[in-house]
Amino acid sequence: MGDEEAMSAAMGAPSAPGHTAPARYAPHPYVGGRTAALRALAAWRMCWPGAPRVIALTGDPGSGRSRLLTGFLMMCDPAHRKKLPLYDLDPATVPPDLPAPAVPDPTGRTADQVLRLLADHFGLDAARREDIFTELAALEEPVSIVVPDVDRAGPIRAAGEPARLVADVLKPLASLKTVQLLADVPRALAAELVEALPSGQAQIIDLDAAEWADPEGLVRHAETALGDAVGAPELPYTTDPVARRALAEAMADRAGGSRLTVRLGVRSLLMRPDGFDPADASLLPAGVGEALDLHARRLGSDRETLRSVLAPLAFAEGAGLPASLLAPLASAVAGRDMSREVAEGMPLAAPFIEPVAESVDGDDGDDVEDGSGGGPAADRPLLRLIHPALADDIRSGLPDIPDAQARIAMALLEAVPEQDWSRADPYVRDHLAAHTLEAGLLPRLLTDPGLFAHADPVVLRAAIEAVPLEELGAPARTYLRTAPLLIRSQAPVAMRAALLETAFVEDGLAPYADALHTLGLDLPWRTLWSVPLAGVAAVTTGLLPREEEGADARPVAAFLVPEGTPGSRPRPGGGKGALLLHHLLRPGYADADPARVQRPSKEATEASPYGFTPGADSLRVWDRPSGEVVTAVISDAPFTGADLSPDGVLVLATELGVTARQILRRLDGLEGDRS
Repeated sequence: MGDEEAMSAAMGAPSAPGHTAPARYAPHPYVGGRTAALRALAAWRMCWPGAPRVIALTGDPGSGRSRLLTGFLMMCDPAHRKKLPLYDLDPATVPPDLPAPAVPDPTGRTADQVLRLLADHFGLDAARREDIFTELAALEEPVSIVVPDVDRAGPIRAAGEPARLVADVLKPLASLKTVQLLADVPRALAAELVEALPSGQAQIIDLDAAEWADPEGLVRHAETALGDAVGAPELPYTTDPVARRALAEAMADRAGGSRLTVRLGVRSLLMRPDGFDPADASLLPAGVGEALDLHARRLGSDRETLRSVLAPLAFAEGAGLPASLLAPLASAVAGRDMSREVAEGMPLAAPFIEPVAESVDGDDGDDVEDGSGGGPAADRPLLRLIHPALADDIRSGLPDIPDAQARIAMALLEAVPEQDWSRADPYVRDHLAAHTLEAGLLPRLLTDPGLFAHADPVVLRAAIEAVPLEELGAPARTYLRTAPLLIRSQAPVAMRAALLETAFVEDGLAPYADALHTLGLDLPWRTLWSVPLAGVAAVTTGLLPREEEGADARPVAAFLVPEGTPGSRPRPGGGKGALLLHHLLRPGYADADPARVQRPSKEATEASPYGFTPGADSLRVWDRPSGEVVTAVISDAPFTGADLSPDGVLVLATELGVTARQILRRLDGLEGDRS
C-alpha cells in the first residue's frame, strides 16, 4: 500500500453525512466504521499537505471517541499493526509504518504529571515546565503526541483537572510547530484547545456532527455485539443473521448515534433476555438513563432500587470501589439499610458494572504507552461503572450531591478501624478527601497527622489545592507546601511522616510533629528545632565549655552568616562573614563567644555511630560499623551547609533556614543533654 494510493483515496474522499468506505474495503476490525474520521487521523499522522497539525477529537459522552482513538493507535503501533488486516482496509485510513507516537495516559494524573511523562519519554532534562516546552520547540524533527481520555484526567473528579490539562499542557503543546498533537477532549474544551491557532493548522472532529456521523458503523457495532458476545444465549437475534441485523438497525436508530446506549442495551439483553420482545421498539433504550430504567423494569424491579445500588459507584474515585464498601455506601446514600438490595441486586446491576484490577503506578517513564494500551495492575478486585456517562446520569438524579457525599464520607470514616489509618482500606485512606471535598467538609478533615502520612500525596494534594487557601488551617497549609517533596521523592509512609514531622516543626506546629511519633511508624529522626534564617553559608557542631568549673560542656551549632546578622559575632581569627551560635539539643540561640567552641576530637568522631554523605539536595546517613545507610534526607531546596555531631544530631542549612534532627535509629538511649 503506497502513500500515493492512500493520498489519492483520502483527498478524493467525500465527507457527506453517513459516508462509509466502498464495499470492497473491510471495516476496521476494532472500530467497525468511522471511515471519514480514520481518514482524517491518517492524514494527520502522515503530515499530508493541507492536513491539520492539531486535531481535537470530541463528541458526547458515549460517542465512541476512546474506541476510535484506540483503533487508530493500533495502526500506529509497529508491533500491533502486524496483527491487523491492513491490506483489506481503505488505504486512506491506514497511517504509514512509522515509530509509534507518544501516548501519555492522563487517567488519574495531574497536568504536571502528564507533562513529566512527555519529558521522560523524549529524554528531556528540563526541570521546569517552561523549559520542557522550550526543549520541545528546539527539536530538529517534529514529534507526534496523542493524548487520549482527557476527560478522565486528575486524581479526583471535583478538582477540574481536564480543564487544567488543556490550558497548561495541551494548548502550549499545540502552539509548538515541532509538535503534531491529537487529543481526545470534552466538547466544552475542544474550541479552547484550537482557538489561538492560525487557520488550517487545527481541526475539530466532533463525532456527533453530521460530517463525521457513521450510522452504518453504529448498526454494525450493534450487530457484532449481539452475535459475538461470549456466552450469549441462543436466540433468533443472536443466531439468525437476518433477525440480528433487524434488531441492530432498530437499536441504532433508537440510540440516536450513541454507541454507549447501544452497548448498554445489548449488555442488558444478553445478560437477561427474558421479558424482551425485539419487535417492540419501546423496549429499546434511547439514552443512558433509559437503558437503566428499561433494564430495571424488565427484571421486575424499580428504577430507584437500581440507581441506589449503583450510586456508590457513581461517586467512586480512582480505579474503582472495593466490593466490600458497596453495601455500606449504598446504605449511606439511601439513608436506609441497603444490604439486602445490594446482595440480591447484582444480576440487576450486572450490565452496568465491571470488575477491574487496581492500577499500580510504576516509574512514570513507563506510562507513556506505545499505542497498544495496557499497564501494570494489582490483584485487588474493584468495581466500577462501565462508562463515566452512567455516573453522570445517576448523580444527576440525586436531589443533593453534597449531602450524598457527606453521607459517604461519614461511612468511610466509620470504616477505619479504631481510626488507625495504617489499618484502613486503601480506598478509604486515599480517596476520603475527595468525597469530603465535594461535600464541602474537607477543611475539617485536615487536622489528622495520621491521614497526612498515610494518604496518597498526589490525591490528597489535589483535593487540598481545590479548597480556597483562606479556608485551610495551618496543618493543611504545611501539608500543601510539603506535598511536592513527598510526591517527587515517592517516599514510603514512614519517610513521608518524617518529612512532615520536620515541616510541622519548621512551621511552629510542634503538637502535630509529636503526634507523628505516636503512630508506630519508626521515624528515622526527631526534629529538635528549626530557625528561619536566610544567608547561612555553612554549619558546624561543637561543644561550648561551661564557665563554672566541673560543669559539662554544652553542645552547640555554629552558623556562618552574613556580617551584621542580629546576635552574630566576628569569626575568630578574622575572615568573611560572622558566626551565630545555637543550642544543639534544644531551641534557642546561645549567647557566647564563638572562639570558645571546641570542635569534636578525631577520636570522638571515629567513635560516633554515624557518618554522612551530603549531596546537593539530598543526604545519606550511614552506620559506621557496617557502612549501611540508615536514613536519607531530601530537601526541596539545595543544602548550603551540613554537619553531624558525634551523638547523632544532623544540622542542615538551606536558603530558607536551619534545622536539627536527632537520628533515632541504633542510638540505644543516646539522647544527650537537652539542657
